[in-house]
Amino acid sequence: MSDVAVAIVGGGPSGLTAAAALAPHIDGEVLVLERESHTGGIPRHSDHLGYGMRDLHRFISGPSYARRLTNSAIDAGATLETEAMVTGWAGDRVMQVTSPRGVRTVTADAVVLATGARERPRPARLVPGDRPEGVYTTGQLQNLVHLHHTEVGRRAVIIGAELVSWSAVLTLREAGCATVAMVSGYPRAEAYAAFRSAGRLLMDGPVMTGSRLVGIHGKHRVRSVTVEDIGSGARREIPCDTVVFTGDWIPDHELARTAGLQIDRATRGPVVDAALRTSRAGVFAVGNLLHPVDTADGAALDGRHAASAVRAWLRRGDDLPASTSGAPIRAEAPFRWVTPQLLSSDGGVPARGDLLLWTDEYRRLPKLRAVQDGKVLATKRTPWPAAPGRIFRAPWSLVADADPKGGAVTLTLA
Repeated sequence: MSDVAVAIVGGGPSGLTAAAALAPHIDGEVLVLERESHTGGIPRHSDHLGYGMRDLHRFISGPSYARRLTNSAIDAGATLETEAMVTGWAGDRVMQVTSPRGVRTVTADAVVLATGARERPRPARLVPGDRPEGVYTTGQLQNLVHLHHTEVGRRAVIIGAELVSWSAVLTLREAGCATVAMVSGYPRAEAYAAFRSAGRLLMDGPVMTGSRLVGIHGKHRVRSVTVEDIGSGARREIPCDTVVFTGDWIPDHELARTAGLQIDRATRGPVVDAALRTSRAGVFAVGNLLHPVDTADGAALDGRHAASAVRAWLRRGDDLPASTSGAPIRAEAPFRWVTPQLLSSDGGVPARGDLLLWTDEYRRLPKLRAVQDGKVLATKRTPWPAAPGRIFRAPWSLVADADPKGGAVTLTLA
């Protein structure tokens, strides 16, 4: 059994950044528990440029980014324990940890959940057809190519057109596998135009928008896939030996659920206020556990933001409540979800002063309206679009004048 000041569950960008921000400023140990053999999270498997712009103000590869965050946490004085999995709770902020070194109990004054998110594999997407080899998620693909240097095929079809989908194109190209088609159910590819334009130069086939995968064929190895146009119902068979399912994220929320935290039905992550406090006092949630799915540097900034609330909890303990009271923040269609979901009187302003939303429709210059108890609080138009498949950031000033003791605050597109 061990006692620590702060236990951080997850050694990805948000967890490591939280550790680096906390360790120099508190008395006691800051312990990061990571279930894999190395810290760094998903970027460790993504051997291409594009990381660190918002938090480190650098443009570096995924492995370099993971090493920098790991070294920053170590240099700050945090303890990083790998191959350590939290398998259950034994009380408030008391966790059961299983590792090759045995099973033990860790008691923490504060807990930061930074368990991230994962892509839904094929079975969760209910895609019919055969069950041959050659079907991966992006994470599986990157692990095979970048860490194990394994060949994956010669012709691939990618399902999804999010930012991570273009990462898969780069990984396939490195493995000598051509991308012969990318399939998206949305009317346009979801990633930013800069990534789409550059990515298409690396492809050997079309981006098939408004389409869906309806079948995978092959006895031992993938032989082909069938893609259906959603509007017309027309079908096309594409010869390939590899299928990569990208995006369609879900938070790794099992530990949050077993802790009894309030879970948002739309994000499937914990409900938090702007300070990233959950419904259990002294337990905080950061990064892509909260919502599927932000960029790695966006998740890292969540970890940095939560550090001040964790320090406040450690100073004042029971004087600080959990995020159980306040005005709920809700989003109406075409928005699918919003986070933070609670406006509390002492929660402050969220990371970077942003409300994060997810939309199912493209709007070029969206105008948002916030309403509470029948009163319009504010309207704001953003110069950036709201687009499916990526986080939409709206200014916190939309809800800043809401009454934390009033009714729900509703966000709509005007």
